[in-house]
Amino acid sequence: MSQWEHIASLVETGQRLSFDEALTLWLNAPLWRLGELAVQRKRQISGEKVFYNKNFHIEPTNLCVFNCKFCSFRQPKGSPKAWDMTMEQVEQMVRSYRDKGITEMHIVGGVHPEHGLDYYCDMIRRVKAILPEAAVKAFTAIELSYMIRKAGLTIEEGLQRFIEAGMEAIPGGGAEIFDEKIRAEICPEKGSTAEWFEVHAAAHRLGIKTNATMLYGHIEGVEHRVDHLIRLREQQDRTGGFNAFIPLKYRNFGNSMSAIGEVPIVDDLRTLAMSRLILDNVPHIKAYWVMYGKQTTEMALAFGADDIDGTIDDSTKIYSMAGADDQRPRMSVDEMHQMVNRAGFVAVERDTHYNEITK
Repeated sequence: MSQWEHIASLVETGQRLSFDEALTLWLNAPLWRLGELAVQRKRQISGEKVFYNKNFHIEPTNLCVFNCKFCSFRQPKGSPKAWDMTMEQVEQMVRSYRDKGITEMHIVGGVHPEHGLDYYCDMIRRVKAILPEAAVKAFTAIELSYMIRKAGLTIEEGLQRFIEAGMEAIPGGGAEIFDEKIRAEICPEKGSTAEWFEVHAAAHRLGIKTNATMLYGHIEGVEHRVDHLIRLREQQDRTGGFNAFIPLKYRNFGNSMSAIGEVPIVDDLRTLAMSRLILDNVPHIKAYWVMYGKQTTEMALAFGADDIDGTIDDSTKIYSMAGADDQRPRMSVDEMHQMVNRAGFVAVERDTHYNEITK
């Protein structure tokens, strides 16, 4: 029996993977075996269910004080591709989703040089007044840290302000890659790994569930991905507040790292499977269909993913500006059910907190 086969047999008994074991399995196991192991683990956690929700994104601005090398979304002030929505424009957008069964509003954008904590708390109150039935999942840890520190508050004090305004969950963005040397290369201006964890740990202590992400497929190695996932697993052991993990593929259109190219689909599938196997304490692994495209997302369900995100309704530009397949991303509920059924699973609508929604 080879080393990777021995490690695979340990996984089947439920043993937690060490760094070295995870790295060996990632680098040596055939793709089909990783898929088999990941689906076994997925079934232990969520059975035959694959989750989706009815959601839309609000991206108030793509102006940003940071200039990350991998980002195609951020634009300088004065650029014809830049925008900065007024509060009235945000409200008008939200009104257009009344009576559509929406259960989540996802708010992220650039870290605006002028708008601060009070401005965005007001935004949350306004959108919640229009769609009170929809949960507000708002702002990455990097956005939150910047706004809260600028307001002169502690992280917990600032988060409490957002909670009082109506925020119910925090997305996972801004994690990028936790290795400090790689992070210094790709986003030297951005908040640190320690800042990201500080915000999520504080949110968990306050009872706010969050997601986590990893940007892969750029200058990092597999060892950096394993390190990233194990750091998340250790944080989950401590605070238990991560609902889902979303691996985010680097797309190379329109940014200063474009010469790197993109990793192949087999790397996407291997990353998904290993995420499911390493993160034994995180309930859900999301294959974000807007990033992967619909065909790859369907394949991802054979590699441990149990969530495909939501209907979106052409409300996000972050990945379309980076060259994603779907330039105007939207997927109907029927399409989601068909995709999941073709993959051999059962599509289940959920809310932000993974409560199942039954008709």
